[in-house]
Amino acid sequence: MNVTLAVFAGGGIGAVLRHLFILAETRVFGAAFAYATFAVNVMGCFLLGALVEYTAQRSGVSAEWRAFLATGILGGFTTFSTFSGEVIKLVQSGQMVTAAAYALASVVFSIAAAFCGLLLMRGVLS
Repeated sequence: MNVTLAVFAGGGIGAVLRHLFILAETRVFGAAFAYATFAVNVMGCFLLGALVEYTAQRSGVSAEWRAFLATGILGGFTTFSTFSGEVIKLVQSGQMVTAAAYALASVVFSIAAAFCGLLLMRGVLS
């Protein structure tokens, strides 16, 4: 399988997983706030950090598998565009503090999650 097909296949899987997660989360918590988008982005970053560390230490992982998992599945699972749209909706509805807090928390927690995933995998593999 070539890298482009790997990304294509993984992207579809990741997008469907995100869709199902958001449906389930909305049933549980309601649609009043973007908890699901926040959660998929933080989880996706955690998994990406773990995957980056795993593939760095295991040279046998092919470019196709890395593309399928990272760019495909995790790229399809996470969503910067939805996050951006939700921030815009909050701003347009006059919820400036909530918009700023959501944007800042999303970036900080996602980057922290990526580092946590990387460090966890580093500990597991060492």
